[in-house]
Amino acid sequence: MGLDFLEIGFFDILDIILVVFLLFYIYRLVKGSAAINIFIGIVIIYLLWQLTLLLNMEMFSNVLGQFIGVGMFALIVVFQQEIRKFLLMIGSTNFSSRRGLLRKINFSTKSGESLAYLEDLVEACQKMGSTKTGALIVIQRNTKLDFIKNSGDQMQIKFNIPIIESIFYRNSPLHDGALVIEEGFITATRVILPVSNDRSIPLRFGLRHRAAIGITEKTDALALVVSEETGQISYIKDGEFRIFDGDEDLVEKLRKDM
Repeated sequence: MGLDFLEIGFFDILDIILVVFLLFYIYRLVKGSAAINIFIGIVIIYLLWQLTLLLNMEMFSNVLGQFIGVGMFALIVVFQQEIRKFLLMIGSTNFSSRRGLLRKINFSTKSGESLAYLEDLVEACQKMGSTKTGALIVIQRNTKLDFIKNSGDQMQIKFNIPIIESIFYRNSPLHDGALVIEEGFITATRVILPVSNDRSIPLRFGLRHRAAIGITEKTDALALVVSEETGQISYIKDGEFRIFDGDEDLVEKLRKDM
C-alpha cells in the first residue's frame, strides 16, 4: 500500500506527453529571442513551486503560488508576439501537414503541380538581386491576407517572371510596397504591411525586412525580400530569418513550408 503513489495510468502518461509537447512548442517559438531567458526562468520557478508543494513547504509554496498567479497577467504582455504565433500555429488548418502528422488525410496540402511557380519565383528574385532591384513578396498560406490586400491594388494575374520584374522595376508605379501571391496568382500590389517593432533586428535591415518580419509575426504567411543595397535574398517565416544554401535549397524550403 505504500507504493500506491507509484501507480501510473494511461491518462497520467497522456498528461505528461501533453505538457512536454506544449513546453516544446513554446520553447521553439521563443528560441533565439530575448524571451527565451524569461521562459526558462518561469519554468524554473514553476518547478520549484511544485517541489515545495510536494515537500509540504506551505509558506514558501504560497509565496511562489501568489507570484505565479499575479505574474500571468504580466506574461501576457511580455509574450504577446509569441502567444499570437502559437495561436496561429494551433489554428492553422495545415498544422498537421507541417508537423508530418496525418499527412495523407490532410486535404489542404498543396500538390507539387500547384507549387511549380516557386522555382520561377526564386529565379525572379535572383534576377532582381543581380540588378539590385528591391522587392518584397508575401506568399499566403492558410491565414487570409484580405486585411493587407485592401491597402493596395487588388488584381488576379497568373504568376510569371516578366510580370514580377516589371512590377518591381524602379520606375514602375507599382514597385512601392509589397506584392501578394496566392496559389500561383498575383492578387495584390503596392500593399502596406505592418512593420515589426522588434528592437533585436539588426540595423542593417531596412523597412522592407521589418515589414516582412511584421507580416510573418502576425500571420502564417511566408516572405521573400530582395535587398536594394546588396541584392541579397532573405527568406522570412514566423518573424525569423531562415537560412538557406543557394536557390535550389530555397525552393525546397518554400515547398516544404507551403
